Amino acid sequence: MDPILAEIYSTVIESAPYVLAAYGLLWVVLLVYVLIVTLSLKKTEKQMAALEEALLEKK
Repeated sequence: MDPILAEIYSTVIESAPYVLAAYGLLWVVLLVYVLIVTLSLKKTEKQMAALEEALLEKK
């Protein structure tokens, strides 16, 4: 094997756990964000439904 390629591969293999950890952390953060947005949306929908009911009762 070419010595330059061997050096590149050894660098990639050594840093692979960090790259995988970064991707894993990115996915976890993304999933938590989506969960928070979904919960906020459900809360807002409940509030809007309550407001609609209050408006219908006033009429």
